[in-house]
Amino acid sequence: MTDEQAGFTPATVRRRLASMLYEAFLLAGVLAVAFVLPQLLLGMARQTAAHGLLLWLHVFAVLLVYFLWFWRHGGQTLAMKTWKIRLVSSDGAPPAGRQLLLRYVLAWPGLLLCGLGLLWALADRDRQFLHDRIAGTRLIRA
Repeated sequence: MTDEQAGFTPATVRRRLASMLYEAFLLAGVLAVAFVLPQLLLGMARQTAAHGLLLWLHVFAVLLVYFLWFWRHGGQTLAMKTWKIRLVSSDGAPPAGRQLLLRYVLAWPGLLLCGLGLLWALADRDRQFLHDRIAGTRLIRA
């Protein structure tokens, strides 16, 4: 069943990419407070920087909390609200916690592999990103 048949209007790929760009700017502030500041303070106290893997895990955890909290409380991050995009389950209901976690985890390889998970939308029948297709979620017009 396509998005239109399911009764909701999908967000366009252009709108989703614009929202992602805006989200990147917002995340710079989030990471400055929740990642850089704690790492600087810990580094000064220990006189050494944390191991690279630990730093990546910290970034992963900060972004996990950010996205899951916003998606769980209204289906929209700040950028998604600005661009009038909402995250829903394939049936239009609020996504389950398992779907949100799966979407978040699957988005990483889709972005880090030269955006292949995003490029998937060009071939997908509903223009969904690969992580949305697998997680059973949709980005719709709010």
